[in-house]
Amino acid sequence: MATKIRLQRFGKKGRPFYHVVVADSRAPRDGKFIERLGSYNPNTNPATIELNFDSAVKWVLSGAEPTDTARAILSYKGVLYKKHLEGGIRKGALTQEQADAKFATWLDAKAGKIAGKTEGLASNKAEARKAALAAEAKKNEDRAAAIAAKNAPVAEEVAEEATEEAPAVEAEAATEAPAEETQAEDKAE
Repeated sequence: MATKIRLQRFGKKGRPFYHVVVADSRAPRDGKFIERLGSYNPNTNPATIELNFDSAVKWVLSGAEPTDTARAILSYKGVLYKKHLEGGIRKGALTQEQADAKFATWLDAKAGKIAGKTEGLASNKAEARKAALAAEAKKNEDRAAAIAAKNAPVAEEVAEEATEEAPAVEAEAATEAPAEETQAEDKAE
């Protein structure tokens, strides 16, 4: 029986969630499987991968063929590197201690890369939040200035109209007074 390590899809449309399983190659994608090795959630950043490492190494060493995506997941978690080191031990190129030391250094480097990516994402998110707050504060200031400008000219216009009306009233009164005087003088003559 040919076995494959592959993904079994779960989740709703547009939000997939996968189980990493060992199944007969003739079984349907979401059908019967031999053993569940872990899970893969691509909806998070970075993707969440939980894997039973020892069981995955056992299946890979016994000849289970991973699909392309499953191969990427197993490589990311170090299963394929562990298989490579086990092959070196069987051939006599490495001792168990050397293989364990190499694998430990690889795990440390991988953990550093993951931590760096997580910190980078967190700092980018914080910077984006600060930029959004600054843009929002500027927009609020502009809006407040526009409202103040809209309300302020009304008060200024009233004051300007009052000052403009006062000289006009005085001018009208001044023009009416001489006209009345001239009419009074005409009658007297």
